Amino acid sequence: MPPSHRHSVTRLVVPLLALALVGGALQPLPAAAGPRTGTATTGELRTTMRDAATGADARGCLHLVPVDRDPLTVVAIGEEQVGRLAGCTGTEGGAVVVTAVPPGRYRLLARPYEPHHGLQWVGAHGGTGQREKATVVTVRAGRTVTAPTVRFDPAGAVTGQLSQPDGTPLLYYASVSTMPFVAHPKYGSPGAINDENGRYTLTGLGPYHWPLYFTANHMASQWSGGTADWREARTVRVRAGRTATLDQTLSPGTVLSGTVTAPDISYYAQVIAFHSRTGDVVGVSDAGSEYTLRLLPGQSVVLRCDCAYTPSRWYPNAAQIGGAQSLRVRGTPLTAHFDFTGAAVP
Repeated sequence: MPPSHRHSVTRLVVPLLALALVGGALQPLPAAAGPRTGTATTGELRTTMRDAATGADARGCLHLVPVDRDPLTVVAIGEEQVGRLAGCTGTEGGAVVVTAVPPGRYRLLARPYEPHHGLQWVGAHGGTGQREKATVVTVRAGRTVTAPTVRFDPAGAVTGQLSQPDGTPLLYYASVSTMPFVAHPKYGSPGAINDENGRYTLTGLGPYHWPLYFTANHMASQWSGGTADWREARTVRVRAGRTATLDQTLSPGTVLSGTVTAPDISYYAQVIAFHSRTGDVVGVSDAGSEYTLRLLPGQSVVLRCDCAYTPSRWYPNAAQIGGAQSLRVRGTPLTAHFDFTGAAVP
């Protein structure tokens, strides 16, 4: 979904979200839960943002990213897949308070205001670029939990060459980011965009090992190293004040296509493919009466059609993800049709 202009762009993703998700519960946070607060059905999270070197208060925003698959799939057009719950510091920096948090498990993604600070997943004793190494915070109803202090390190960057399978530069519109997203047909993607030579530069990353997420027209979405699962991604080492290099060859993948039957298809209709295990977005297609996705082989996906002026449908005809049928992606084309003319299965 290319924007109207084609030129080299370097963009740090900075969405500010403040809606609630649903989650489960598992392990407690290293810091003990605090006193009862809020309501009987939600909890509260508190932490502090500081400069890692000086200890001075820092400014930024904190996203509560669901750990469990089902709440992670609550993402729609124009959104990055970082959850719909966030909190920011005041103008002086320091304290962050996130209220009305549904009980569940979350990882914390910290975005700094200042360009000299780098993005990070929040670990127990500092930042990390890998989601699986971030501290898992458990929020309980009626409780305040104190998360680890966010310690912002200096920022670095990643640049690289995007190529097609035959080795030629990828000249199609592509985006490079740290998290999956559902691009908006009008506003494009939140990542760094490749230039006319197929090169990209992504700035504002903390000095850690990062996996990167690649999307492109006519290509399958993938993580660095050519995988659909972020847990298997190849990482690149970012250093403060320097620019690392990560080249990537993208694959056209396997075609999954189908039809959409609905009394009235919405203006910005989309079919979204989610990884069956992780819940990550692995493909997005604009939809009309038909749609076409390109997906990496070797994964299983569930599909959601946000296609009509009625609630979304999970393939083949479910109202909730629990009723979705998982499809195994191999080397041969797949077909999946959506029909909104009847009632969805609850």
